[in-house]
Amino acid sequence: MTPGPIGSHTPTAGGIARAALPYLDAAASGVAQVYVSNSRGWALPPGDPAQDALFRDGCAERGVPVYVHASLLVNLGSPTPATVERSVATLAHALDRGAAIGARGVVFHAGSAVVPAYHDAAMKQVREALLPLLDRAGGPALLVEPSAGGGRCLASRVEHLAAYLAAVDHHPRLGVCFDTCHAWAAGHDLATPGGMTATLDLLTETVGPGRLQLVHANDSKDARGSLRDRHETIGAGTIGAAAFAELLRHPTTAGVPVVVETPSRPTHEGHARDIATLRSLAP
Repeated sequence: MTPGPIGSHTPTAGGIARAALPYLDAAASGVAQVYVSNSRGWALPPGDPAQDALFRDGCAERGVPVYVHASLLVNLGSPTPATVERSVATLAHALDRGAAIGARGVVFHAGSAVVPAYHDAAMKQVREALLPLLDRAGGPALLVEPSAGGGRCLASRVEHLAAYLAAVDHHPRLGVCFDTCHAWAAGHDLATPGGMTATLDLLTETVGPGRLQLVHANDSKDARGSLRDRHETIGAGTIGAAAFAELLRHPTTAGVPVVVETPSRPTHEGHARDIATLRSLAP
């Protein structure tokens, strides 16, 4: 089994090529995940075509696949029409910007119904919002990421993805991003020996082979089932290093890129350390 490339969420402030390419080199990152808009805002900047080209070409020269993470505000299940409208516009923008920088996929959180008794309506909104985006020809795929739980999430545990995929008729351009911290927070026992393997077996059974296209490898500061999404350095959290060794040895993750979103400020050093740790755990 050949493990996928391992890399990091990568800063872009000051110009995507100017900021990200040196960071990728310093962290020895084999994958780049970037924001193309404010992670907690609705503004949709156009980007700089010269920087986009330099970044796209620089990643291609390095053999580094690129992914976009959409704004954390995106919620296609919201009962507030303006939020849904802005979420659709944000995903469309991320797909366009992703195409400009050569991204393979755009990650977005599964979303939440927010209020009681809105789940069915929220899933209908997911269908109505996603199908036109998924039907766009070419460009990056959309990758749904289950959330950490709480707040009437539409998908937190991996088995919830069955209904999410059914809502869009199992569209082939909807992939999955699996986040270890989210799965742990949602209650999956990844730390017990065999627990990560069992969770990935369930994921494959639920979504089918080939649907997993990206992994977010993050340890957690909190206990299993906490519903809290607080990332920790690989091996220093409550999930533990052994679970990540299982992750990297599972057939489902063979060839799938892995991104760390662990603490790394103020420099690249935290990500460089976690990338090296994961590589040491890989078969």
